[in-house]
Amino acid sequence: MWVSVAGAVLVGLVVAGILLSRMPPGPPSSAPRPVPSPGPAPSPGQALSQPVLAVKIDNVEDARPQTGLGSANVVYVEPVEGGLTRLMAVYFGTPPPVIGPVRSARTTDIGVLAQYGKPTLAYSGAAPEILPTLRSAPVVNASPAEVPDAYFRAGSRPAPHNMFVRPSLLPVGEAPATNPVPESGSTPAGGVPATSFRVGYSAASFGFTWSANAHRWSVAMDGTPVTSTDSGPVTAATVVEQRVDTRPGDPGESGVVAGSPVARTVGTGAATVLRDGQSFAATWTRPDPGSPMRLTTPAGNPLPLAPGPVWILLTPR
Repeated sequence: MWVSVAGAVLVGLVVAGILLSRMPPGPPSSAPRPVPSPGPAPSPGQALSQPVLAVKIDNVEDARPQTGLGSANVVYVEPVEGGLTRLMAVYFGTPPPVIGPVRSARTTDIGVLAQYGKPTLAYSGAAPEILPTLRSAPVVNASPAEVPDAYFRAGSRPAPHNMFVRPSLLPVGEAPATNPVPESGSTPAGGVPATSFRVGYSAASFGFTWSANAHRWSVAMDGTPVTSTDSGPVTAATVVEQRVDTRPGDPGESGVVAGSPVARTVGTGAATVLRDGQSFAATWTRPDPGSPMRLTTPAGNPLPLAPGPVWILLTPR
């Protein structure tokens, strides 16, 4: 009897091993582990020395916690249909091994990325109406349609919130000719002390809380602190609320939900900049798609960012 039971157990273990070996690999575990820090931003007046990687990242509740978000140099928050938002994480240096969940591209991405040379854009599809524009834009399209081996689905999450990408398998673009990020520098005069700041969208919100000990702003989505599975709590050295005009008309990723707004990031407008525990009134200016966005004080002087990761929230005005 004991022999038969042992045999059955052995057979069961072998079968389980075969099934596990066929399961798709999942994202890193929830325990933080060493990951690449955000690559250094260029010195004032210098251009980036490496091509840029941009990844569209899901940020609804079912997509959290994300992976690789804490290693981004710049994170854009973009308005999409239904009052929700979508993230675009931009990496200057060596990206983390896995990033995601990856979601669809939008027309707003094309406008934002025009200042980054010819970056690689990782995304998981788009509305059929904007695919021709995406494929003719100055980006290296790196969706599963172009590089299927770079993507995998994690079995622990429901679709469509389970698509992840391995950046090492993506094609490489071209570095920008000019510095695409506002220059960093010492704290300017004219700031107002601030310990918290909230940015609201119709169906989403972001909160930023200043930590004097960490000298960073902690990030929250819909009232919940943001964590990255590979690096822990997500923080920013600088937060920019960039108020922009939008136009309606783009369909959602399925082409069924209409009205995904397109943020106009060329022009000028008001902004609020958070750094060093202070809030600064600012003006953003970007004269043409190939030019970087620049920030100035009400007096017209350059408003530098704090060294470190930047979150830029595109908010409809």
